[in-house]
Order: sequence, then C-alpha cells, then structure tokens
Amino acid sequence: MTNRIVKLFLRLAISTGFLSAVADRFGLWGNEYSVWGNWSNFLEYTQLINPWVPSSLVPVIGTIATIAEIVFAAGLILGFKTELFAKLSGGLLLLFALSMTFSTGIKGAFDFSVFSASAGAFALSLLKEKYLELDNLIFYGTTEPKNQ
Repeated sequence: MTNRIVKLFLRLAISTGFLSAVADRFGLWGNEYSVWGNWSNFLEYTQLINPWVPSSLVPVIGTIATIAEIVFAAGLILGFKTELFAKLSGGLLLLFALSMTFSTGIKGAFDFSVFSASAGAFALSLLKEKYLELDNLIFYGTTEPKNQ
C-alpha cells in the first residue's frame, strides 16, 4: 500500500469518525445506533469526562469541541492544510482520551480507540506527499500528487 493510499485512508477515517460523533449528538443516527442521541445527553457526558469544569461552562466546551470536530473533518476531507488539521485533530483526540482516562478510567479510551485515533492523526501530519488534496489545486493548479 502506498503512502498516498494510507494518507487518504487516514484522512477519511479520522474525519468520518468526527462527523459520526457530531451526527450522534444531534440525534441523526437514531436511537438504536446512538451513544448520546441528543445534545443534552452529550453535554452530560461532557460534564462527566470534565468534572473539573464548572457546569455553566460545559455547553461552551461542548460547542467548541463540536465546531472543532466539524472544521477539522472538513479540512481533512478536502485536503486543505492537511498537516495542520491532522495535528489539531491529534491534539483534540488526545485531550478526549486523557479526559476520559482521568475521569472514568482508561478502559473507555481504549475501547473507543481514542488513543489510536490520536496516534493516527499525528502520523497523518507527518505524511507530506499530497494526494487528492485541495492544497495541490491551490498551490500547483492540479490535484495530481506533488512531493514536498
């Protein structure tokens, strides 16, 4: 498997993971597939994994995390500033994993593969060859791969 295919797979896997979680918190998965199922349940979970955050700030934290996941997913899908959005995604996922670990124990972070997803995002940030990325079109006028 070439680096191009691995990079594309990582971009799509991380971004669809983010978008799936966002869809869940807005009830788009339906009850039988849902973890939270609605915004209120998502905020309760946000409070659970961030017990040191005052309750009044939980909606702000939940909103910021949701916006970040949408923006990072869009950047990764489009291949816009891929290395930057991969690093930011890795950091966000690592924060999630550490919050889960310190509040509810490490098993949940392992079961939901949050550390693995974070590592994958950081690995993605190291793959410099462009493939099917908007950055190629912006900087080189083509979507053909360019080695950096």
